[in-house]
Amino acid sequence: MGLRTDLEEGLKDALRSGDELRKRTLRMALSAIKFAEVEKRVPLDDAAMTAILQKEIKSRQESLAEAQRFNRPDLEAAARDEIAVLEAYLPKQLGAEELDSLAQQAIADVGATTIREMGQVMKVLIPRLQGRASGDQASQAVRRLLQ
Repeated sequence: MGLRTDLEEGLKDALRSGDELRKRTLRMALSAIKFAEVEKRVPLDDAAMTAILQKEIKSRQESLAEAQRFNRPDLEAAARDEIAVLEAYLPKQLGAEELDSLAQQAIADVGATTIREMGQVMKVLIPRLQGRASGDQASQAVRRLLQ
């Protein structure tokens, strides 16, 4: 079963149960996916949909930071709840050790020895992550290993 099917089934369940938070959050995610498909004029695969979900999570994390900055616990709670709903549809995230292992493997494949070759390493590493770690986490791991 694909990610789109999982999201649609989750939306149907939320509609049946009257879960407003899940319903609202999944509708926004499906809307973002549909917008990207219309923009690109092709159906998206699971990897592209995962990237969109990660982008939606990042947006909510930024909202969470703003809510904390302006001392708005109501908005903080809403952002945290939406993040939790979206994270349920992402693949299991890599631990630090697993990420470091994949980064070391990519560094070895490229033959990188300096931080200047970080871009080449990232080109090899990002497809291997398949949405299980963010680009920020990957770049931090590669930077740490190359220094």
